[in-house]
Amino acid sequence: MAIRVTVWGENVHERNNRIVAGIYPQGMHTTIAEALNRDPGVTATTVTLQDADHGLTPARLAATDVLIWWGHAAHGEVRDDIVDRLCDAVWSGMGIIFLHSAHFSKPFKRLMGSPCNLTWREAGERERLWLTSRNHPIAAGLPDHFELEQEEMYGEPFGVPEPLETVFVSWFQGGEVFRSGLTYKRGAGNVFYFRPGHETYPTYHDANVQRVILNAVKWAHNPAARLADPNAAPNVPVDKAPESITERGPRLHQAGEEGFR
Repeated sequence: MAIRVTVWGENVHERNNRIVAGIYPQGMHTTIAEALNRDPGVTATTVTLQDADHGLTPARLAATDVLIWWGHAAHGEVRDDIVDRLCDAVWSGMGIIFLHSAHFSKPFKRLMGSPCNLTWREAGERERLWLTSRNHPIAAGLPDHFELEQEEMYGEPFGVPEPLETVFVSWFQGGEVFRSGLTYKRGAGNVFYFRPGHETYPTYHDANVQRVILNAVKWAHNPAARLADPNAAPNVPVDKAPESITERGPRLHQAGEEGFR
């Protein structure tokens, strides 16, 4: 059975910026989904912020093995109840991939439990991505490094928890480096963050970037049945655990809005 992927796009820049519309006339989400659909083992569809329930109805999430999220300009417009619903799906076993500025999205910050801030500069600089985990499944079929001629710079420190594994590290023309491919486990769900993807550059048309996302989909997919109760998942945050557990320790601090980005 094919892996069922839902690509979530904010779909704001594509409608408001002529440069972005010229690069992604059907939206970044469509470009990503079309690349994934070239693999016979994947069936990818798209939803956007503007859809009812942001496209993430209970039925849609139940039919999604892996969710891909791109957001930037409208993080605050994502409803909190939809974030709750999405995180429950991850804790229950749905895989999720966050791209580029989705590092500051509500779902990513909720799952990380940290500010997720960083430094940044938009100057059309060359980015070189180095593999730091050669044998990781997300690195399959990739060279030891590849370059994007123009990208937005992200720089350390990156305010996220220590990952399970760092698959990529980026170097930029200005000299900065950044941990740009990070894996996590949240409950029964696999989480991957991948840095490249600024909207005014054709990053999601790049064959190596498309390969990373496809590999990440296959890595994030959990073939086991979704847990009926997200609270029954392993290593859930304390504020999602059953009352008998929350009584034994402090509640997880929810990250605020502080940060540079």
